[in-house]
Amino acid sequence: MILVEVSKDRFKYDIHSLVKAFYPAEDVLVLTKEEIEAKKENGSLEKEIFKIDMIFDDENKNVEMIILENGEKLQEGKAQFTEDNDLSDNSTNGTKASKSTPKNALKQLMYSQLSQKVGHELPWGALTGIRPTRIPMQMLYEGKNSDEIREYMKDTFFVSDEKIDLSLGIAKREKAILDSIDHEDGYSIYIGIPFCPTTCLYCSFTSFPIVTWAKRVGDYLTCLEKEIDFVAEAFGNKKVNSVYIGGGTPTTLEPDQIRRLIGYLGNKIDISNISEFTVESGRPDSITRDKLRAMKECGVSRISVNPQTMSDETLKRIGRQHSVAQFVDAYNMAREEGFDNINMDIILGLPGEELSDVEHTMREIEKLRPNDLTVHSLSVKRGSRLAEHIRNEGYFLESDTGRMMEIAAAGARSMGLMPYYMYRQKNISGNLENTGYAEEGKAGIYNILMMEEVQSIVALGAGTVSKRVYGDGRIERCDNVKDVTLYMNDISQMIERKRKMYL
Repeated sequence: MILVEVSKDRFKYDIHSLVKAFYPAEDVLVLTKEEIEAKKENGSLEKEIFKIDMIFDDENKNVEMIILENGEKLQEGKAQFTEDNDLSDNSTNGTKASKSTPKNALKQLMYSQLSQKVGHELPWGALTGIRPTRIPMQMLYEGKNSDEIREYMKDTFFVSDEKIDLSLGIAKREKAILDSIDHEDGYSIYIGIPFCPTTCLYCSFTSFPIVTWAKRVGDYLTCLEKEIDFVAEAFGNKKVNSVYIGGGTPTTLEPDQIRRLIGYLGNKIDISNISEFTVESGRPDSITRDKLRAMKECGVSRISVNPQTMSDETLKRIGRQHSVAQFVDAYNMAREEGFDNINMDIILGLPGEELSDVEHTMREIEKLRPNDLTVHSLSVKRGSRLAEHIRNEGYFLESDTGRMMEIAAAGARSMGLMPYYMYRQKNISGNLENTGYAEEGKAGIYNILMMEEVQSIVALGAGTVSKRVYGDGRIERCDNVKDVTLYMNDISQMIERKRKMYL
């Protein structure tokens, strides 16, 4: 365990994220002195590998960092700041001024000290936010040129040239897509289907086994219809830009249930001219020709058929109840039914996978040539079975996730796919990122709208989170409860939460 003692209760998320990025296999605690004493008293404080003291001195505008082992000082450093406002990674607020806020001074100091201690740097430098493209995107809208953006990202956050190129290129593509649609006066709809055939090892999303819920799916759809009624009322004067049905696994619904849900949506809300209608059909073992036909008839324009890996051995290990052959069959079936915008997801850093497995996966995917490929670096989610496995068995050995990412990126380029959106997650393998690659004209519009937070997204279903984006950039959120039974029992309350936020 690595213990970080902070003199003031601030910046805990950023401190934890940065230490964890350098020490992914270790537990990290960020506590005040009082919190440490309380843990010592109740005997819940484990012995630390080493300790970090973070001392904030607002009067003299500096922050000090001391690394100790067995009470002995190993390293120390100090950084000055000139500004009083604390900004996130995703805010430039004038760009130059934000270089020396307390938070940025803190992170610059921590990054220099920790990189010196471990002997290597991180691809994203001191950035800990989940939306690294937000920085170049905002700077582009401010009229900054590429050189100014590069300088800011390197000087302020020590981002590598490779990741600066990636984020800047994506920001330019996102901006071009956003400029082409009326997103400011529009909104998007997300519908969550929280049922799955099984729960994957790495997954922490809201999902319930369809086998035990099959008889109550109709009741769940009735609740979604009540939420759709509210959307029709609240957004009657606005245009829908995109609809995204996710999960869970939406294709656990039967064909008549798919027709019922999308048909009701189309009867209540004009979706005839939306830019994109996506349904995650991610689990090949949930896809049938009749379901594909139902989606096609209802106007679905984009689907996901996700292999995650093209290794049968790994699929078994992570709890996917399908084979590579079943995935290929499902993909080919979707093509036969006329889907011309198909996304695939793969995950890098899965337990037991080596570079050769990723090379094999990319060779097989290149044979199929999807229109859109999302490359995920494995993120260890707190609520997943993988996290439980790590707690019980220890951290599994990783291959070089950075090299895996290079293999996947090269494979995407060979298929004519360009990176168009990106985000990062907590505890992400290799301190890397998740990147979407797509053909020209096939980029996932909902992904961009959701990630850049430029418009309101109303989310329906158990475990979903709605978002209201105001004209000044302020954002409010409200959530639906995760438990399906509670969601259905309290559907009126779920709608009332949205009513208070949107109306």
